[in-house]
Amino acid sequence: MSTPLDVGMTLPVMEPDLAPAMLRDWAERIDAGPYSSLCFGERIAFDNPDALTLLGAVAAWTGRVRIATTVVVPQLHDPVLLAKALATGDQLSGGRLSVGLGVGGREEDYAAVAADWSSRTMADLAERAGVLRRVWAAENLTGATRPVGPRPVRPGGPELLVGTLGHRIVRHAARWADGLAGMSLTADVDETAALFDVARAAWAENGRPAPRLTTSFWFALAETSPDPRGQIHRHLRHYMNWLPPALVDALAPTAGFAGSLDQLRALLDRFAAIGADEVQLIPTSDDPRQVDLVADLLGG
Repeated sequence: MSTPLDVGMTLPVMEPDLAPAMLRDWAERIDAGPYSSLCFGERIAFDNPDALTLLGAVAAWTGRVRIATTVVVPQLHDPVLLAKALATGDQLSGGRLSVGLGVGGREEDYAAVAADWSSRTMADLAERAGVLRRVWAAENLTGATRPVGPRPVRPGGPELLVGTLGHRIVRHAARWADGLAGMSLTADVDETAALFDVARAAWAENGRPAPRLTTSFWFALAETSPDPRGQIHRHLRHYMNWLPPALVDALAPTAGFAGSLDQLRALLDRFAAIGADEVQLIPTSDDPRQVDLVADLLGG
């Protein structure tokens, strides 16, 4: 591949009928390949693995690759316990953790853990990000006999990226985030470039170092599926179960990337050209051949 762009691979945690051995196989393949990150996200009212428990397993299964949570919703957790869990994952992985934070968009996830839906604000997210950093700095927030540990490997703790598609949220997050854990529903390069420009300007206006700019999109390969567009459609019908099926069916024809490896190479080159630091691919099936084929593409 002709671009220096970093490429991460997401575990297929939102696929049905997951087996622990399959997740470990994927993690080991990703760690062995040229991938920059191994990624996974959080949902509560769904049949996916718990993200914080999975973090410990992935830390044990891998030894090289960055581990990226894309994203965790801190409003669904006690902030001190979340800080402890993430610091533990960072310790177990030798400092390889990257934390994406977002407010989430599923009211049923908030209801499942009796979280306050009205806390789904950027101000609350910023406050909770601040709690994470204060705990990681060994500040005693609890009044206990000693601060809550363990301490993360990196001074100050793992990087915190804001997970969003929105320009207004990006501007707000420039005050506290280290960068952007973006997502493009349609793998739209121009749309992503506009979001990156907003982020660069907002970070500069706030006197912050240049943000780390990442994005992600669903993908399906012609080399592993006779109907890659249909594969994405089936995945979205399962994953987007909180939405009316008609809305999912309307999105599916243009969602993500469905095509050949050569077409994927061209798309990744376009993301490199707009200054993306990393693109994180989101699989729409659990076929491990995808990991190896994209690894060959990146290595070749």
